[in-house]
Amino acid sequence: MRIYYFPKKNIVIVAISLVLALGMMGWGMLAQQSAMTTSDLREPIFQGNSGAKAVAITVNVDWGEEYIPEMLKQFKAADAKVTFFVTGRWAEKNPDLLKQMAKEGHSIQNHGYRHLHFNSLSAEQGSAEIKKAEEIIKGITGSKTRYFASPYGEFSSNVVAAAANIDYKLIMWSVDTVDWKRPLPETIVSRVMKKVHNDAIILMHPTEPTVKALPEMLKQLQAEKYKMLTIDKVVLDQSSNPDRGEKTNENK
Repeated sequence: MRIYYFPKKNIVIVAISLVLALGMMGWGMLAQQSAMTTSDLREPIFQGNSGAKAVAITVNVDWGEEYIPEMLKQFKAADAKVTFFVTGRWAEKNPDLLKQMAKEGHSIQNHGYRHLHFNSLSAEQGSAEIKKAEEIIKGITGSKTRYFASPYGEFSSNVVAAAANIDYKLIMWSVDTVDWKRPLPETIVSRVMKKVHNDAIILMHPTEPTVKALPEMLKQLQAEKYKMLTIDKVVLDQSSNPDRGEKTNENK
């Protein structure tokens, strides 16, 4: 039997090369995993990823409290659970109504402390606005907010970072009622039913035409067998990568 001897210098070179190769592979996998996590965390969400025949109705609230009691009646009649994105300043002024919204099984989430143009804020300033609203809402409802809908539907890199830096999911929409322009109620219904789809996020506001549109809109959604669920039942996890919906920057 022949025994082959390799020079010690060659063995050392091979060993070092192997260690470097394994190290680079490990670093590459770690970097890729980190990049994926950061990308997923910083991705605005335009629709859900549950795969169910369900929609998430979201109501952005900084005004219009006079219409919310009637909206709550309509949601209850249709067995619909929705998500209210409220500003902190609105919550301070309407604590009893906020408690009622939460008591009836709706999700209370974050619309910032003030209805500002978050595009004009730094990421740190945006995060501070979200955290301030979070503290107020938690103090009233006892629950911490985890989702953020930016005023005016803005989602610049600073807005995305403001949410991601404090582990919030940035929620947009795939169906826009544009009800803040006070269109006819039938226009609101038509806009929703023409574009509704599984896992849709439907954007609304507390306005008079919205209240008038709700009975027919909810009736048609029920007829189409859509479940109306809170945002956490439609957006299931942080790593989801839902398809894009409409991207409009209007007076949300």
